[in-house]
Amino acid sequence: MSEVVGVWFRRDFRLNDQTALFQCLERSKKSGGKWVALFHLDPKFSEEICPHHDYFFQTVYEFKEKCAEAGIRLHIIYGTVDEFIKKTLEAIPELTAIYFNQDEVGSGKIRDDVVRKRLAERGISATSFLDTHLTSATQVVKADGQPYKVFTPYFRTWSKIAKPAPLQISLNELQEYYYPMDSSIDPNGERYFSNIIMKSKRSWGALGESEAADRLERFTAIFHTYHIKRDIPSEYGTSQLSPFLKTGVISIRTIYQKIVECQMDIGEGAHTYIKELAWREFYNMLYYYYPQSKQQALREEYGNLAWETDQERLDKWKEGMTGFPIIDAGMRQLRQEGWMHNRLRMITASFLTKDYLLDWRLGERYFEKMLIDYEEATNIGGWQWAASVGADAVPYFRVFNPIRQSERFDPLGEYIKRYVPELKDLPAQYIHEPWKLPPELAVKYNFEIDSDYPAPTIDHQLQRQKAIALFKGGE
Repeated sequence: MSEVVGVWFRRDFRLNDQTALFQCLERSKKSGGKWVALFHLDPKFSEEICPHHDYFFQTVYEFKEKCAEAGIRLHIIYGTVDEFIKKTLEAIPELTAIYFNQDEVGSGKIRDDVVRKRLAERGISATSFLDTHLTSATQVVKADGQPYKVFTPYFRTWSKIAKPAPLQISLNELQEYYYPMDSSIDPNGERYFSNIIMKSKRSWGALGESEAADRLERFTAIFHTYHIKRDIPSEYGTSQLSPFLKTGVISIRTIYQKIVECQMDIGEGAHTYIKELAWREFYNMLYYYYPQSKQQALREEYGNLAWETDQERLDKWKEGMTGFPIIDAGMRQLRQEGWMHNRLRMITASFLTKDYLLDWRLGERYFEKMLIDYEEATNIGGWQWAASVGADAVPYFRVFNPIRQSERFDPLGEYIKRYVPELKDLPAQYIHEPWKLPPELAVKYNFEIDSDYPAPTIDHQLQRQKAIALFKGGE
């Protein structure tokens, strides 16, 4: 019997331009061996079906069905890492290697290191590849080998590095070299996964590889205005590719190549978006070199700030009941859709840390549960940026004014009205500060502050002064 190589799918649920799958297929073609598709269902990620996990598992289900249509079984194996390996090897004694796309940071890296060790102990090789980013975490560093802490010089170096091209995979060859099995490796895992899908009640509308390709096409059609409209939350001005990129139903290489192809025609819009992709790589690099940054501020002088403790304020922020319409609209969009416009991510994060004076880690953990596009390095980097405790972060004395942000980026209140319907009938001039609605207009519009919509829960100017004092005290 020829060898069998397992492809372990984790956050790369596609059959094209998938590095581990491509390399495994190349090996099978040379050796005459076969390949098998594996998915490890870890109990700790299936205990709570939050929006983040709901979207992820529905994506896995969609991919599983797509594989089945092609005559390929995605084996679901439930249990710890050791149980995953044990069950797989018992079911496929011919298995000689497992290929996977590596995680360079966070809990994924810890898991990968354990898997490599466990497989080596059993005489099985573990071969991993860079797939989720265009450059590795150690590839873009200063001349002395030290990591960058400022984005602009990082971007200059990153821009000069050749980026990998998309990989073409033949479905016919995948089917030809696929290792057929009469039954599942882990029937219990299949049943457990089915139960998770039954509990996943949300309807996300767009899942999978074909939807991601369509989204990319729609985005390139509006690319020329990206640099203008990307900060306007009421507009369809951003790519909205992040959930697809997070689950790997489209590769970063495919996206990058499409942008580069458009760059000569579209110019500034393409350049601006490429910069956003580079920020994602920058944060991945930082998390690699500073692995404690999920718990610790990268800037040590701000590592022990005396954040306030106020559960009521935290709950109001989560529920979108702060009394500041732009903040509440963003937080309600997150609750409803599992996604939030990037400008709103910055504004709401600034509000939690600089207005409510609550620890940035509370917000980071909440976003981890709620965001369907949650990527650990990017989310941590974004929160540390907004809280002024990370690399190349906004200065602590720059405190976003939620009212000015609202007036600037949602002048007519279109975004606010979409997610805060209590305010939809108010004139645009009062949509940002509904507490200033004159009594006669309050009667006309049948609106009462604190009854129909909460009054502001804090005084922004006072909280701004407190925030600056907090940071000065931490220096």
